Amino acid sequence: MQTLVWLLILASLAGIVASLGFGLFHLSRGGADDSRKMARALTIRITVSLLLFALLMLAWYLGLISPHTLQSGSAPPHP
Repeated sequence: MQTLVWLLILASLAGIVASLGFGLFHLSRGGADDSRKMARALTIRITVSLLLFALLMLAWYLGLISPHTLQSGSAPPHP
């Protein structure tokens, strides 16, 4: 199950980067039709980013992933 979560995370990150690439492509071309396509690509990026955030929160809540602390050694751990 943990592998599935990591694959979903990587796939959504790839989707975010691809959407940014499409937005940049349509931004560089200019034109009225390209403006709509750019807005749609950036809307998709925002949607995928929000879904990724929700996936991370759900996976954390279910215990599939866990945050880690920095290993600084100078600060005592929180109780």
